Amino acid sequence: MGKKIIGFLLVIGLMIGTSGCTSSSDKEPLTRTDIVMGTPVTISIYEGGSEDILQKSFDKVSQIESLLSINKSGTEIDKLNENAGIKKIKLSETSYKIIKRAVKYSHLSDGGYDISVGPLVKLWSIGLPEAKVPTQKEIDEVIKLVDYNNIELNDSTQEVYLNKKGMILDLGSIAKGYAADEVASLLKKEGVTRAIVNLGGNIYAVGSKNDNEDWNVGIQNPFSDRGEVVGTIHISNKSIVTSGIYERFIEKDGKKYHHILNPKTGYPFETEIAGVSIISKESIDCDALSTLVFTKGLDEGLKFVEGIKDVDAVFVTKDKKVYITNGIKDNFKITNKEFILSN
Repeated sequence: MGKKIIGFLLVIGLMIGTSGCTSSSDKEPLTRTDIVMGTPVTISIYEGGSEDILQKSFDKVSQIESLLSINKSGTEIDKLNENAGIKKIKLSETSYKIIKRAVKYSHLSDGGYDISVGPLVKLWSIGLPEAKVPTQKEIDEVIKLVDYNNIELNDSTQEVYLNKKGMILDLGSIAKGYAADEVASLLKKEGVTRAIVNLGGNIYAVGSKNDNEDWNVGIQNPFSDRGEVVGTIHISNKSIVTSGIYERFIEKDGKKYHHILNPKTGYPFETEIAGVSIISKESIDCDALSTLVFTKGLDEGLKFVEGIKDVDAVFVTKDKKVYITNGIKDNFKITNKEFILSN
């Protein structure tokens, strides 16, 4: 398992373009973009906002980063990793909640999704100048440290213990989703009725485009630069998050190695999927599920998502076919003639 390296060692490999995100009136949205959590974060408020609310929203993202980043010294996760195999660490409610949710998804995936994958991600370092294809011996050594079953949780004290020295938890596969949910919740509490939150590609649509139409969001074409889409889907008060192989890779001896690493083999997952987008009410679930479902491949992934209430998915395969779950059959529309809807 692995995702886009920006800020965290492992953050989501998501590329979603939004189309039709215009205000219900002629006035321009109140928009701000900053680099937070190592990625461009854009918040656009179309109705009910203020500069003060924008500031509060970015403060919230920065606060979450200060807890969860493994690229900043002194964060809670940094402290937890440093004490792997040494002692338990008491965490904030935020950090504990996210780790507990990630462990839940690790169980659901039977370890295909695993937040203890940090040592493998660090070994490959795909997306960084030191990226390399490691030797089998190096992989064999590091993979011993990757196992979510070695994460011990204590709900009563909010303590976490990593029971092997050298273990590294990496919450990049779920942290941006949590942050998107928190910003959306804050905006709603502050009276914002229409907004788009974009955390480096994690999209959360607050409210609707106008009284008669939901937001029209484009699913990124995994074979081209950011902005080109495969198709579109209308959403309101929902999130869309995508994982795929298109964003980062390294090449050796004519073979490409993408960044989504299999915790069980130490190598990138081999699958027919080029990208998978998850649509749900909570971005934290979209974030984790986009990687989890990718690890299962097309058939098992479709079956898995169909079994989860209020969650849908769009799969794009390497042969440019698109597969969607039943819940969005009347909503998703192909807009790119290079792709074929296959179910």
